[in-house]
Amino acid sequence: MTNHFLCLTDWTAAELDAIFALTKELKDKQKQGIAHPLLAGKTLGMIFEKSSTRTRISFEVGMYQLGGHALFLSSSNTQLGRGEPIKDTARVMSRYVDGIMIRTFSQEGIEELARYADVPVINALTDSYHPCQVMADLFTVLEHKGSYKDQVYCWIGDGNNMAHSWINAAAVLGFELRVATPKGYEPDTSVIERAEQLGAKITYTNDPLQAAWGADVLNTDVWASMGQEQEQLQREKDFVGFQINAEVIDAADGDCLVLHCLPAHRGEEITDDVIEGRHSVVFDEAENRLHVQKAIMATLMNKE
Repeated sequence: MTNHFLCLTDWTAAELDAIFALTKELKDKQKQGIAHPLLAGKTLGMIFEKSSTRTRISFEVGMYQLGGHALFLSSSNTQLGRGEPIKDTARVMSRYVDGIMIRTFSQEGIEELARYADVPVINALTDSYHPCQVMADLFTVLEHKGSYKDQVYCWIGDGNNMAHSWINAAAVLGFELRVATPKGYEPDTSVIERAEQLGAKITYTNDPLQAAWGADVLNTDVWASMGQEQEQLQREKDFVGFQINAEVIDAADGDCLVLHCLPAHRGEEITDDVIEGRHSVVFDEAENRLHVQKAIMATLMNKE
């Protein structure tokens, strides 16, 4: 097991399954009001270079429920915002806190942070990957389907950090994945090649209905992510047809689940009737960020 949670391909299937098992245990205890202070007396430093709703709340509440403390740090109120090298920040923070969570732009930057830190580093989102979100997604599928295995997953939309993490998850955990993106918006070739080397069962297409046919789980994300707002108008044209709507639901399995990492642009990548419909589990999925991340933090920060 690695000391950090940066990318799903750094972990084995058995290790990720252990996190799911701990997630269920911690969620059950929280629902029953049973204290579980696995990180009593420990502090998580949370670095935000990108804004957040679910990430900040879930990590902060999660640390509180685990008996620890979370410290919010933004680039605007730390020396990172004034150009302090990441390696210096890593070594200084390691002397103050027991773990570092970072939500930032560069995957290379988070890997440098982990290289110089003496405490666990958790990737809460980069432009390349969003591993905590996909873990929450898979745990939600596990809850509703009884297993995340033996399911056919369909990604419709941009070949972005979420698509990359789904590809990584399919490579490590072995489930079938279909990725449908507009031409020119395919996932990064290095991510695809690494998944192929791991024997992943992934189909890539530019036809969303083909990808959705008979699928058990449908998933999407906004057409323009943070930092791509200037591309919004062009993307609205390029992504026509790449929407989870009634037609896509009809093509999928009759008991399919619909996921969305939120926030959603209703009427763009997903319709309002779908996100409010019987197939949608997006709010269970959002809640499970809390429980999965607690399990990740406990696994990394409490070696006992």
